[in-house]
Amino acid sequence: MKAAGRSVRARLRDRLAASDPGLLRLTAGLRTVGAIALTLAVLASLGFGITRLVAGAMAAMVATFAIRERQRGAQAVTLALGLPVALVSVSLGALLSERVVAGDVFFVALIFCAVYGRRFGDRGTALGLIGFQVYFLALFVGASASELPGLWAALSVAFASSALVRFAVVPASSAGVLERLRQAFRARLAQLVSAQLALLDAGPDEVDKALEDVREGNARLHETALMIQTRLEEGTPDESTARLVQRRIADAEIAAERLGLQLLSARSTERADTLTLHLPGAPAPEVRRLPGPDEATAVLRRDLLALRALVLRTGVMGTAVAQVRNRLLGYRDEENLPAASPAVQDVFRAVGETARAVMGLRIALDGPQDESDDTPTTARSREELDAEDAAIDAGEESEPEEPKGLQRPTTRAAVQVSVGSTLAIVGGELLSTDRWYWAVLTCWIVFINTASTGEILVKGYRRLLGTVFGVVAGIVLAGLVGGHTLTAFVLVLLLIFAMFYTAPLSYTLMSFFVTAMLGLLYTLLHTYSWEVLVLRVEETALGAACGVVAAALVLPVNTDRRTNELLVTVLERLAEVTEAAVAQLSGGPADELLDRARELDQALGDLRAATQPLTHPVTPLRARRTTARYVVALLETCAYHARSLAATAELLPTHPSIAADPRLRGAAGRTVGNIRAIAARVGDGEAGTAVETGPSIASLLGDDGAARYGRITDRVLRHLERLDEAVVGLARPLDVRVKAPER
Repeated sequence: MKAAGRSVRARLRDRLAASDPGLLRLTAGLRTVGAIALTLAVLASLGFGITRLVAGAMAAMVATFAIRERQRGAQAVTLALGLPVALVSVSLGALLSERVVAGDVFFVALIFCAVYGRRFGDRGTALGLIGFQVYFLALFVGASASELPGLWAALSVAFASSALVRFAVVPASSAGVLERLRQAFRARLAQLVSAQLALLDAGPDEVDKALEDVREGNARLHETALMIQTRLEEGTPDESTARLVQRRIADAEIAAERLGLQLLSARSTERADTLTLHLPGAPAPEVRRLPGPDEATAVLRRDLLALRALVLRTGVMGTAVAQVRNRLLGYRDEENLPAASPAVQDVFRAVGETARAVMGLRIALDGPQDESDDTPTTARSREELDAEDAAIDAGEESEPEEPKGLQRPTTRAAVQVSVGSTLAIVGGELLSTDRWYWAVLTCWIVFINTASTGEILVKGYRRLLGTVFGVVAGIVLAGLVGGHTLTAFVLVLLLIFAMFYTAPLSYTLMSFFVTAMLGLLYTLLHTYSWEVLVLRVEETALGAACGVVAAALVLPVNTDRRTNELLVTVLERLAEVTEAAVAQLSGGPADELLDRARELDQALGDLRAATQPLTHPVTPLRARRTTARYVVALLETCAYHARSLAATAELLPTHPSIAADPRLRGAAGRTVGNIRAIAARVGDGEAGTAVETGPSIASLLGDDGAARYGRITDRVLRHLERLDEAVVGLARPLDVRVKAPER
């Protein structure tokens, strides 16, 4: 019973870790709710009234979510600086509340300073956010000069409560967050293996669902790998350890993705291509039973289950688990492969390579392992990993040059928000002289984490949609709560937790919970009415419209311009990774390939976010939506092949079965040239560049001496050929001329 209980708890823990990597959303929700609850408890015990309770709760929320630094010392400094900023802001809000013109002018100036402060990093962003939100708080509760002493006390309690919860009740160190992200990576890797197991057994009617689960599993694993990458510097003791973890995470990710592709190829009537995994709407390949004897299929099913258990296993490894690991690693030797078709044997080889990556991940994350049960194959794999670890060296990164003046994003955004807020104030005053600030709040929010007019339009639409449904929920909750203050505060805490827990997942959901919570706050302040909630929708729509108008007319960043700039960046990163990887595979000097690959991933993620206005379901430009999805999907395919080339090239210095092939450099020159030609055309529409086609890369290498390079070079060639095909495929949607080869 105890063992069963531990098993259930372990499964629940793994499921939670996979759904919320690093428990970042859970921590944010608990920390905010804890700070608000503690503030309310202290203020209520001191006999404060409802207005100050609401003010304290809102201040505690702001003091908690505004702090974004990862180091605890930096968080404490920002929180300490935030209190005087909040006290000054609420004081000015109360003193200027009766002076309409002066108050509006100061509010616009405060908004400009708050947005401009983002150029100074997380601390500038936090202090600007605190200043704006606390000024809004003063307007929301109708603060006056006579109430300032009580509000100062409420804000001081709120900031103290936020600090106590952050540093004592729900602490989160950089090392602890990174450790939880590692657990999430393991959990998501195990989920991906489960999806591959389902793909192994899927019938003809189930293959679409199984393939979609594999796609989603790959995407979620990649997302976690990127999250780990962003926290390695703060969460590891030194740069060498950070690079080691980065290397092992990348190895495991690429090995797992390759295993899925080999399995799909074995079940397909023709060899599967990553285009099938990435292109939207691409039909699933025609599947069949695994060729060969049923015994091989049964063994493969057993080994996938064993691989999943090996991924989840942490701590000391027992004899039974060591035997399983040894068996899986044995598939790296040809003599240990089961009797099966070549395609199925490729799947077993991929299982062996994934097991090797899992062992490397275990050593990097859990430290040295017991070697007493090692077989010769396992010992050789361990020696390879040790040699790779010793070869890892730290490199220096150069800081990119930033734009200046109005070209700087923070300056441009500050001007745009100021203009939009001025329009929102004027329009909001016409709608309501008491609630006009809701329009300003919406205008402010739609500019956060957006960089183009299209992004602002989509965010405004989502906020309005969430607000409309939130109004309905607020009406229902206000009717249920009635005059029960305690019940209302409990529901407010639940809605705040839901708001922070869902914020990274859906902006519409977050807006829904915010609006429903505000309905309860209005009930507590005895200002609730149907008219107030309808006015909330009107002010939200007005604020979103003002934001879009300001973004479109004042220093506009057109969505096409924004996406083209990011597309050029992606193509440049793709060319750099490909060229550096091929150079190393050709016998050139070692380079920081994984760093380059992660820069490519980050650039692709930025492009994917920027194309949301073009790919949104409600966009009327259907052709552009299809084109944008197709281009991003092809770039994801290119990025996969570039990552695989980089990972293989990283093995060259230490892997005995991989030999450099000098012929690769010339064979891949056309692909790199085509990538740069497309980038030149996208960056300058008048550029007369063209994409070249020609013989396959394999034919360019010729046959002389090809046998000595073995199966690893075959795998490199497949990636190069698929990358070459995908790059040529980018030419048509991006209006780049394709030049046929000369006869």
